[in-house]
Amino acid sequence: MPTMQAMVADRYGPPEVLALREVPRPEPKAGEILVCVRAASVIMGDCELRSFTLPAFIWLPVRLMFGITRPRNGILGQELAGDVVAVGEGVTRFKVGDAVFGSTGFGLGAYAEHATLAANGPVAVKPDALSYEEAAALSIGGSNALHFLVGQAKVQAGERVLINGAGGSIGSAAVQLAVHLGAEVTAVDATEKLAKLTEIGAAHVIDYRKADYTQRGEVYDVIFDLVAHGSFTGALRSLTPNGRYLLGNPRFWRMMRAIWTTRTSGRQVRFAFASETADDFAELARLAEAGALRPLIDRTFDLKDLADAHRYVESGAKTGNVAVRVAGEAR
Repeated sequence: MPTMQAMVADRYGPPEVLALREVPRPEPKAGEILVCVRAASVIMGDCELRSFTLPAFIWLPVRLMFGITRPRNGILGQELAGDVVAVGEGVTRFKVGDAVFGSTGFGLGAYAEHATLAANGPVAVKPDALSYEEAAALSIGGSNALHFLVGQAKVQAGERVLINGAGGSIGSAAVQLAVHLGAEVTAVDATEKLAKLTEIGAAHVIDYRKADYTQRGEVYDVIFDLVAHGSFTGALRSLTPNGRYLLGNPRFWRMMRAIWTTRTSGRQVRFAFASETADDFAELARLAEAGALRPLIDRTFDLKDLADAHRYVESGAKTGNVAVRVAGEAR
């Protein structure tokens, strides 16, 4: 049976639970492609699944989905880029040799030399303009930015958009997308991240440690809030009368307030989670080729150093994305 190297977590816990092991290589089923993974990424969601530090209201259903006593699939990772090395029965969208990027979603499995993806799912041909590391980091940040700013808020040219928590993978993609849409963007994050956010197009930056954007008297057409515990009331006060407040990292009571606020005022509060589709990923590829989206890569780690990558992401110090160099060889 063909094998591969993969980082495996056989229990929930700190980064040290990740171990490099030889495991069976997957084979593509009907409708699937087998990808030789060149690069993956580490997002906060990967760290939360590994340690299982999740909000109480979703803890039990997620635990049932991913494994009660230990991870059902110990190979974590949700974003990848690589080369198609085999296709399953009925696949016509991709062929062997295609360079692709995609999301494994709840199936996980990106922290390995090979992974399977549904050919009609969230996967697309890798833009020539991006490296494998950049392409791997495009999926979740890009698809969430697209979902919230285009699908939910329908941002228009000339509107004022504030992104709270702009220095992360979703936030940095949202800054670029909002700029591409013609918005005037204000980015809120820590001091050390602001210069990079200005480089990618933010017209204004606010250091959240020194100023509270809700107390400045400024109003915005759209506020995209990626901070779980920001001031809900303050954000509403900072919206125009028909403004849109987007909750990218909602907690239960904020979702309840969102429903009530939308029903009782002219302001819209949205928290619907992104659904990743083939069309979304085709649009992300188009935007990348056009130069509108280029994921920021803060650091790149080798697969064997994945535990260090998780520690770095958990520190909150990253700007943009953390990539993982896998460089698996077909065998």
